Amino acid sequence: MKAMTETDKPERRNFYGRIHGKTLRPSQKVYLSEDLDSLRPRDVTRAENPDRGPVDPAAIFGDDRPVWLEVGFGGGEHLVHMAARYPDIGIIGAEPFVNGIAMLLGKIRLAGVENLAVHPGDVRDLLEVLPEASVAKAFLNYPDPWPKRRHHRRRFVTQDHLVPLARVMRPGAEFRIATDIPDYVRQALEEVPKAGFDLVLESAEPWADWLSTRYEQKALREGRVPHYLSFLRRGG
Repeated sequence: MKAMTETDKPERRNFYGRIHGKTLRPSQKVYLSEDLDSLRPRDVTRAENPDRGPVDPAAIFGDDRPVWLEVGFGGGEHLVHMAARYPDIGIIGAEPFVNGIAMLLGKIRLAGVENLAVHPGDVRDLLEVLPEASVAKAFLNYPDPWPKRRHHRRRFVTQDHLVPLARVMRPGAEFRIATDIPDYVRQALEEVPKAGFDLVLESAEPWADWLSTRYEQKALREGRVPHYLSFLRRGG
């Protein structure tokens, strides 16, 4: 596959909002200073890897186990839950929000899981350097809805984001989306198949191994209905 040059690349619009929130608690600052560096995949950022050479997932987890990816893990509860439930899987979580990263690190300490890697930044940095067909499952849980119509092109479910995701996913790999925004469902149903996926599930009932996140609980309290979508990467 031909490498993408700087002039080929689309304008990079953020699909997430702010990266800093409330002042971190002292314990969270400790988590960031003591734990993050050992969990962070190397050669993902442009500073470390300006030539965007491929990163071998086996170098991240120490073996050739299947690799899963969570795009924007929020507070990290789903990510830790899946890591504990599937200890033979390596799961990479990408999240630019510092407060969410700190919350995740606290949960990792509490759960004692050892099959997680944390990219504290934009998942697109990962998608540029992960090898083709290297991800066996991906999750997009309660992404930023960008509710204003003029901002819909910032949603993750656009071709600028979905095509790179499809490149790194194996044929037959599952891509799950959970959201409480009907218009996000509409856009996902329109755009995800265009990137090389087939819809296999559209339901108001969650997956059997789903853990309801704090974002979902907030949606339920406010009367919004969750939607669960599964797509399979075409090919193979």
